[in-house]
Amino acid sequence: MARIDWMYHRKNCESCAKAQGFLAKRKIEPAAVVDARKTRFTRKDALAFVRKAEHLYASRGPKVVHVDLKAEKPGDDELAALVIGPSGNLRAPSFFVGKTLVVGFNEETYRKMLEE
Repeated sequence: MARIDWMYHRKNCESCAKAQGFLAKRKIEPAAVVDARKTRFTRKDALAFVRKAEHLYASRGPKVVHVDLKAEKPGDDELAALVIGPSGNLRAPSFFVGKTLVVGFNEETYRKMLEE
């Protein structure tokens, strides 16, 4: 089972609650947790953060977009559309597993990243 190296979440967020429930059921504890209400990743900060990843999985509802950041070279606007929420900050929940960044909650993606 994979280990979450870093997680970004917000209390009272429906997607974050689903993510926390998924993790609790499987007894997965992130190594580090950042509260999105206390620490904000602006567009600039979030894009610099995303660039540290090799793969990005971004979910909005049932739609999941995978970007191979090593092979593809998406522009800032394309990446921002995937990872920045309406507040202008990094969307929560987000987490890193190795060099993979997962943004948003999609149960199938979480299973793929955490149960293989």
